[in-house]
Amino acid sequence: MTLPAAPPRQLISARYLLPTWRQQDCIEDGAVLVYGDTIEAIGSRSDLHRRHPDLPELHEPHGLIMPGLVNTHTHAPMSCFRGLADDLPLMTWLQDHIFPVEARLDRETVRLAAELSIAEMIKSGTTSFCDMYLFADQVAQAADATGMRCWFGEVLYDFDSPCYGALENGLRLTGDLIEQYRDHSLITATVNPHSIYTCAPELLERCGELAADTVSLLVIHLAETQFEVQTCRERYGLTPTRHLDRLGLLGERTLAAHCVWLDDGDIELLSKRGVSVAHCVESNLKLASGVAPIPRLLDHGVTVALGTDGSASNNDVDLFAEMSSVAKVHKGVNLDPTVMSAETTLRAATLGGAEALGAGQLIGTLAPGKQADLIVLDLDQPHLTPLYNIPSHLVYAARGADVIHSLIAGRLVMKQRQLQTIDEAAIIAAMQALGDRVQAIRNTVRTSC
Repeated sequence: MTLPAAPPRQLISARYLLPTWRQQDCIEDGAVLVYGDTIEAIGSRSDLHRRHPDLPELHEPHGLIMPGLVNTHTHAPMSCFRGLADDLPLMTWLQDHIFPVEARLDRETVRLAAELSIAEMIKSGTTSFCDMYLFADQVAQAADATGMRCWFGEVLYDFDSPCYGALENGLRLTGDLIEQYRDHSLITATVNPHSIYTCAPELLERCGELAADTVSLLVIHLAETQFEVQTCRERYGLTPTRHLDRLGLLGERTLAAHCVWLDDGDIELLSKRGVSVAHCVESNLKLASGVAPIPRLLDHGVTVALGTDGSASNNDVDLFAEMSSVAKVHKGVNLDPTVMSAETTLRAATLGGAEALGAGQLIGTLAPGKQADLIVLDLDQPHLTPLYNIPSHLVYAARGADVIHSLIAGRLVMKQRQLQTIDEAAIIAAMQALGDRVQAIRNTVRTSC
């Protein structure tokens, strides 16, 4: 589909405008004035109407305008594995089921599956995502074709990849992707070593050097399981966090996913180095990896963002569902109903995600000069009535399906639940056929083992 052009100027208005994560910032009968890809003004609808009476307007009398959600850890093409190998420990899941099937992936599969995840993310309120996977250029191309804001990177391992073959090729590919997308307005390439248990120290050091030389974000899985911590201690005599620090990988441009098994020293080190954490509570729960110490990280000033992980381990990419789980799980684990308040959780899903990606000045809140990445929810729903506190509703009651409009960089990518940049029926049909191929590959792999 051809990307629709954004009108030179447009007005988005609704019953409520929540430009941040705070209830106190709510504007009743609010509006956002968008000029091209940028927010020109926010305020009351009546005031903006008076100043700009003839602009095209998208108005929702029962709607809520808010910042688009930021998903900071995904494996978008893993939508093709949704439900393929459930109810297994992480290492069994990875080594016996996911890695063998991934070894037979191709570019077409990755592109289709990435587009399916993008469709799911747009329909559930996400306007930006950070992805790590194989054939990463196909994820970038899918994002580019659909108008999605994306950070992406080719995952790097010690072993050969079905995408690039030998490791040297992977490092070269990563550098090429960074240069290719350096000036793209919506897409940014990153450096993505998979983890300490799949990457030797030499590889991790080279990734750190590449990220530093190109001023790029470094994204890595960190301290996800007890097995990872035990293996790291046995190999290197350190926790995974301290191991990365000794290798020079911890810094303000490091985004660490999961961070479930941290001791007090690890938490202090992440805080001191300015590392951001992508919290993926539903995936960690499903794989029984544990629950990350998010309240303690926040107490130490660590930037916490939310991620869904891939659809093979979640099994969706709906950040509204993730927010609800995040807020409730930490209350239960800490036996404290005050931790991970609605506002704290909503911040993690918006500005926290933007800050973790180094884009807090561009996205994450709605303010003049920022990018026009916003969503509109329909509040005229039984489960959203009555309304006393908007952040509370967004975290505890709202669903991804309540999102009716979505703008990314001023471009309307969904209107009245209809995707504007993706042929939804065609991608679903293609993925259904692809599912048969993936199942056949899995059967072949299992027979050969």
